[in-house]
Amino acid sequence: MNTTLISEICSNLHTAQATLALHTAAQKNHALTCVAAAISKNRDEIIAANKIDLDTARKNGMSEALLERLMLDGKRIDGIVASMGVVISQSDPIGEVTGGWNTPTGLSIKQVRVPLGVVAIIYESRPNVTVDAFCLAYKSGNAILLRGSSSALNSNRALVKAIQQGLKDAGEDGVVGALALAEPQKDHSDVDHILKAVGLIDCVLPRGGAKLIQNVVQNAKIPVIETGAGICHLFVDESADLDAAAKIAENAKIQRPGACNAIECILVHENIAAQFLPKLAKAFAGRVEIRADQKAYDIFTAIPLHPADKIAEKDRNFVLAKDSDFGFEFLDLICAVKIVSDVREAISYINSHSTKHSESICTNDRAHARMFQAQVDSACVYVNASTRFTDGGEFGFGAELGISTQKLHARGPMGIKALTTTKFLIDGDGQIR
Repeated sequence: MNTTLISEICSNLHTAQATLALHTAAQKNHALTCVAAAISKNRDEIIAANKIDLDTARKNGMSEALLERLMLDGKRIDGIVASMGVVISQSDPIGEVTGGWNTPTGLSIKQVRVPLGVVAIIYESRPNVTVDAFCLAYKSGNAILLRGSSSALNSNRALVKAIQQGLKDAGEDGVVGALALAEPQKDHSDVDHILKAVGLIDCVLPRGGAKLIQNVVQNAKIPVIETGAGICHLFVDESADLDAAAKIAENAKIQRPGACNAIECILVHENIAAQFLPKLAKAFAGRVEIRADQKAYDIFTAIPLHPADKIAEKDRNFVLAKDSDFGFEFLDLICAVKIVSDVREAISYINSHSTKHSESICTNDRAHARMFQAQVDSACVYVNASTRFTDGGEFGFGAELGISTQKLHARGPMGIKALTTTKFLIDGDGQIR
């Protein structure tokens, strides 16, 4: 992709967006319903294309956690279609009046919600993002340029083919040109052209690992909505229900270790470390490598070997942590563990090591819970719950563009309204100033 090609693609997207901006909610919902039907109908072709990507990724040594993110099967296709159904059922944000008043001079002012225009998303691995991003963009009246990773190229091609077929099936209600798929180049020159497309692309969203996000944030000449890598933490306070805390840790680390909302570090209050760490060791036994600071490592390695503990020698995967293990996104079945003196130290540690994504505290002390939520500077802050709930679907958005870790425009899981802005409509009666 060169500058001329990106200009041509964006010109076509702008033309399509101008048409889409005039469509009613009913028209957009009809088109999206047809797209969902086309994806379901073409699932065998999509899954076959995904298998090619999976086989290639395995040959290239991709980890199991990342392969799990890449994989599509019948159940996940059903999930994609169901997520589209939620978006279709939501109110159309375009045209929503967010404020209105009359001035002393007789002007009538309304602030209304409008599309951003043409947006681009640069993302890694997960092919479901192809549908999520398109669906949210289309419902909010935006055209979108999709730039997925080479590892998911066949999957993305098959999904975009199904989307375009669905838009054609919708007849006049479908705007086929409202999306385009960029073919990833080995030298990433296509990404550079997207990031420098001033006047052609209104906004770009990176969704993936820290390297991708940093590249976009540091090099983009166009506005960026920054999504964050997920260095998420769980703090187990001294008043916590330790059994419940162990279950939360197990879910937050193991359910989908390659997801950005999986925890990468567990902080434990020193007063209950001796009681909690054996429970954590049982929950992680044989599945998670624990990289512990010196105090935690001494407790882990002192856990006795007898039947009641149900931890065989082969399942005792304890490693003395390095400094670099803290504040690191493993995206794998690896977890750092650190002992802290109190909730204040936990908060300070999290604010200096996290990516401002999602953090959780397990506690029965209400004051500590409120302190944690008030002082931890992250997009989502939980009390007695897994960080795995940081997700557009779980928040009721149906789909998401990503998890924004910045503070301007959007923060946390981004649904339809994240792709809108506002403008002022002013009616007068001949007033001059």
